[in-house]
Amino acid sequence: MPPTRDSRRAVYRRVAQRPHIDWPAYDSTPLYDRTSLAGLESDIRTVSEMWLDHESHDSVEEFVCALPLAYFRFNAHDRYEGSTRYQMDTLFRVFVLKELHGWAHETALVDYLEDRPELCEQLGFETVPDQSTLWRSWHERFTPDLRETVETAARTILIKAQNAGVAVPREPARKLRYHGNESGESDPNDQTTLEQAEKITDHVSRIVFPAFSLDRGDGCEIHENAYWGLQTYLGLRERLAANEGARSFIYESTRDRTPLGHAHREHIRDLSVDQVREMYRQAITRLLNEVAETEQFFRAGIVAIDITEDDPFTGDRTGREDEIIGTKEKTDEYAYQWATVQLVGNAIPVVLDARPVRKGESRLEIVKDLLDSAEEMVHVDNVLMDREFDSQHVLEMLSQRGLSYVVPKRMQTSEKAQAKRLLQRDQDRYETGRKLHLGKNEWHETTLIYRRKEDSEYDDHRQYSVFMTNCGSGHLTEYGYRWEIESGYKSIKRFMAATTSKNFGLRFFYFAFSCLLYSIWRAVDLLVQVQLTGEYEHSPMVTADNTLTLLKKETGIG
Repeated sequence: MPPTRDSRRAVYRRVAQRPHIDWPAYDSTPLYDRTSLAGLESDIRTVSEMWLDHESHDSVEEFVCALPLAYFRFNAHDRYEGSTRYQMDTLFRVFVLKELHGWAHETALVDYLEDRPELCEQLGFETVPDQSTLWRSWHERFTPDLRETVETAARTILIKAQNAGVAVPREPARKLRYHGNESGESDPNDQTTLEQAEKITDHVSRIVFPAFSLDRGDGCEIHENAYWGLQTYLGLRERLAANEGARSFIYESTRDRTPLGHAHREHIRDLSVDQVREMYRQAITRLLNEVAETEQFFRAGIVAIDITEDDPFTGDRTGREDEIIGTKEKTDEYAYQWATVQLVGNAIPVVLDARPVRKGESRLEIVKDLLDSAEEMVHVDNVLMDREFDSQHVLEMLSQRGLSYVVPKRMQTSEKAQAKRLLQRDQDRYETGRKLHLGKNEWHETTLIYRRKEDSEYDDHRQYSVFMTNCGSGHLTEYGYRWEIESGYKSIKRFMAATTSKNFGLRFFYFAFSCLLYSIWRAVDLLVQVQLTGEYEHSPMVTADNTLTLLKKETGIG
C-alpha cells in the first residue's frame, strides 16, 4: 500500500516522540553538521525502523522515494563543479535502490527503471539516465565516503525491512563495513585490531553519547562532551575521584575548557535516577541497533538478573537508611546496591538496564521493572537469576509472561531430606514436580532438579544443588552462563569513578555510566571480531583498556 499523508504523519510523530532522539541528527547535535555522513546514516537508521514498522508501509522502494533528504548538504560530497542535469539527492536515492537489489552494474538498474515509469517519477527523473551517466556519477562524481554511505544505507534498510516482515529484494549482509577494512588479513595482528577498534569506537561513540544530556541550556562555555570526556577519563584509572581526575584532565585533554571536579559533580547531582535510567536505556538502544546489523547478535535470548553492591559504606548513614542498605551476605556492613539485567549466553554481554535497590522493595518489583526494559530492547526467552530471587511470585510472573527460568533454590527441610536420600542411593541427579503456594488457594507449578556437584568439598547433603525451572532439565546447563554477570560486575566496578559522596543520584550515575562503558567495550569487541574474522568468540580480541583509551580520544582527550 502506498504511503499516505496520515501514515507519513504517524511515522514522523513517532520519531519526534522518542526521548533523546534528535532528528535530523546532523541538524541538532554537536556531533554532526548538515554535511555529516554519519548523521545521515543515523537518520536513515531511525526513520527506516519507524517507517517500515508501520502497517501501511510494505515496500523498501517506496521508503527510498520518501526518504527525507532536503536537510542534507550533498555539495560537500560532490566532486563535479558547475551545473549538472541530475541532482545529488536524486542520484543518492537511485544508487541506494541499485544497492538494495545488489546489482553489480548500472545496466540492470537502467533496464529496471525503464520498465517502471511511476518509480522514475517518484525518484525525480524526467528521463532515465543512460548507463554511462550513472557509471560516471558513481565512480567520478560521488566521493568514496558517499559511496560507502549508500552501501550502509541500503544494508540498514534491508535489515530494518526484514525485522519488520517487509519483503526485501535480497538477503542483507549482516556485516558492518568501515573505511580501510579491505586489508584481507585472515589472521589480524595487534596493529590491525587496534586500527579497526579505533574506527569502530569512533563510530559507536557518535551513536551512543548523544543520548546523554545535562540540560544546561544554551550559551555554556564548556562543551557538554567535556563532561562525558571527564567521566570516561575517570574510568581509565581505577578508583580515580572527580577532583583529582579533573586536575589531570586539564593537562591531558585537547579542549580549551574542561570542567572542575565540583562543577562536574554538581551537574551530575542535578540528574534524577529516572533521568539517568532513561538516558541509559536510550544509549543502549542505539548501541543494540548498531550490533543488530550483525548476524552474531541474533544469538540473544537469555538474560540474567542480579544485584551487586558497592564497596562497604563506613560513614554516617543517618537519614539515608533506605538507600545505604545491608549487604547481600547479611553481615553487619552497609552498602549501596544496584540491580541489572544483562544479556548472557552466546550473545554479546551488554547490560540492558540498571536500577538502584532501596530498602523495602520486593524482588518481584525489581524483576518486573528490569524485564519491562529488557523486553522493549530485545527478544527474551529465558531468565537466569540467583537464589535470592527464588520467590514463588517472581516465578509465577515469569511464567505468565511466557518466559522460561532457571533459579537455584535455597534448601529447606524437605530439600535437605531429599538430598540425603539421593546421597544414600549414590544418585547424581533427580527431578520432581513441586507446587509453590501463591496465597488464596493459588499455586505455581515448577520443577525441582537436584544436581550433584563434582569434586564437592562436602561429604553430606551439601554435595547437591537444587534448581527450579519451568523448561525442563535440558535448560539447566544454561545456568552456567550466569557466571558472566559476576565477571561483568568486576569489569564494571573497574570503570567506576571513586567518590565518598552520599548523594544517591550521583552514586547511581557513576554505576550506570560504568555499565555503559563496559557495554560499549563488549560491543566494539564484537564488531571488531566480526569485521576481521567473520566470527564472534566470547574471549575479547579488544581489551577494555584499549576501548577506554580510544573512547577518551572521541571525548576530547589526547
